[in-house]
Amino acid sequence: MILAAFLTVTSVARAHTVNYDVQQRSVAAIKVFYAAGDPASYAEFEVYAPEGGDLPHQTGRSDRNGFVAFVPDRQGTWKVKVLGESAHGYHGVTVEVKVDKDLNLESFKKPLVAQYTKFVTGISLIIGLFGIYALIRSRKKRTKEAE
Repeated sequence: MILAAFLTVTSVARAHTVNYDVQQRSVAAIKVFYAAGDPASYAEFEVYAPEGGDLPHQTGRSDRNGFVAFVPDRQGTWKVKVLGESAHGYHGVTVEVKVDKDLNLESFKKPLVAQYTKFVTGISLIIGLFGIYALIRSRKKRTKEAE
């Protein structure tokens, strides 16, 4: 009788414990930031699995450094929607992450700004230099006409 009572108490006590298992798996980590040195700390996010419908696979908040991490469980394009709040209001971004058949990161889609930054910078420099040249030339022309 004492043995039965002891087994009952230990099984009830065991049901109220929290267990864990540490696994080394492929993790997709995304750093979200407003500007260099300004991470989107504690920003809300939702992760959507490929062909997973409207129900998010994972929800939560980024960490203090602006990182969002998730463990994909299938191949395909995963969508991570992040809604960050700054002094200027709410800002959102959707990141598409492609995962291969081995559940490793295959690629990700960069935002348009990141894709074309060098191109826009180059065009801006050319236009700026042409503007300075045209300004200097017009001033020289005016001084010759004034003489």
